[in-house]
Amino acid sequence: MQHILAVDQGTSGTKAVVVDDTGRVVATAEVPLRPEYLSGGGVEQDPEALFDSVVAAGRRAIEQAGVSVAAVALANQGETVLAWDRTTGQPLSPAIVWQDRRAESLCAALADHADELARRTGLVLDPYFSAPKMAWLRANLTRDGVVTTTDTWLVHRMCGAFVTDASTASRSLVTTLDPLAWDDELLSFFGLAGEAMPDIVGSDEIVGTTRVFGPELPVAGLIVDQQAALLAESCLTAGSAKCTYGTGAFLLAQLGSTPVRSTSGLTTSAAWRLRGDTSYCIDGQVYTAASAIRWAVDLGLVPSADQIDSAAAESSEGVVCVPALAGLAAPWWDSRATASFAGMTLSSGRGHLVRALVEGVAAQVTALTDLVAADLGSPLTRLRVDGGLTRSASLMQAQADLAQMPVDVYPSMHATALGAAACARLALEPGITPSEAVSTWSPRHTYEPRWPADRAAEFLDRWRRAAESTLAQEVSA
Repeated sequence: MQHILAVDQGTSGTKAVVVDDTGRVVATAEVPLRPEYLSGGGVEQDPEALFDSVVAAGRRAIEQAGVSVAAVALANQGETVLAWDRTTGQPLSPAIVWQDRRAESLCAALADHADELARRTGLVLDPYFSAPKMAWLRANLTRDGVVTTTDTWLVHRMCGAFVTDASTASRSLVTTLDPLAWDDELLSFFGLAGEAMPDIVGSDEIVGTTRVFGPELPVAGLIVDQQAALLAESCLTAGSAKCTYGTGAFLLAQLGSTPVRSTSGLTTSAAWRLRGDTSYCIDGQVYTAASAIRWAVDLGLVPSADQIDSAAAESSEGVVCVPALAGLAAPWWDSRATASFAGMTLSSGRGHLVRALVEGVAAQVTALTDLVAADLGSPLTRLRVDGGLTRSASLMQAQADLAQMPVDVYPSMHATALGAAACARLALEPGITPSEAVSTWSPRHTYEPRWPADRAAEFLDRWRRAAESTLAQEVSA
């Protein structure tokens, strides 16, 4: 039996999972992290805390498993960046998290290039992606060292390689999609000409070996966290889709080998490069999901994150929430949007607000499912879901009701780690295919729509008007 250590380095914590070659989780360990939210839209993390969390979680998982592991895989945050010294490996800046909005003015200055960037990269010109944050860091923090996404730094600290995988590189705004490669002209747009950029590798390549977890282990299975979950949930054929409910909510749909550009404000990027072939996906983002619940907990609306269902009323009684606590992403892409509750009266209680918040998250995801369907040319028929918030029956039922499709809950809380482990397995076993590397699974629970279609449509119409009203208020302000 072959075991793999898969590390999921996320925004709010690092999780390490030891998994066998049937996909069974043998051990898990998690180290929490809390980003620092700054005025002006800044979101930062301590790079050393990120690395320490990777090492600590990995070592604990191996110790708990009590087995030898054959390789270590790493899933990463995707668009979080930092500057660091390539000789010593020491960080030269904080990690600028994917949620950071301080590159907004830089993006505004490049607005004339937005259409060209979308055509060449598949992405929207927005601070969410790597290059604007890299450019902001260079302009405001340091010109020293190299500036990369966190995966490159973590891997370098582990084994000395200077690499990133295809899925992470494609989230940068400075790679072309087909072929997927760094582009000098795109780098120049962001003032990054001449920067040392890491080699782009496949997710099924061994890039070196490391001893940071104890025994010497091959390092393989490098991939963005959301794409890893897409793989774990067997979204291998065009049109299959999943949504991960983590700090934010992330909807991805498989495109296959053709990088179709969105006409709906979504983004296209590499899902992965496996066996030398690149698969693409189309995706949309909700910036605040679990982070919105954390906000509600901090304010006392919800006793704790695991008590959402007991805190939510059976109905919102007309209260509508747009949980844009960090702005709105696709299709609005407006960082100035702010959260709102509408329809409140003196009879509105805490439970109504919690229910409205839950329905607001589901409504944002539903807006994305509609846009994905428009870009694919056919409606989605099912939605596969994973992440901590899938424990909330209230949220999952709201998702099924509003999206008007069955919602299949992935049976493991470790989809991202399992996807990364599948990539590492492909690196270790050249004879198997991606479908063979992904374990078969059955939903832990399937939520069927209970609302009639006209009720869902009426609610979504009200919710969209509330979202657009928020945008209008921000613009007029």
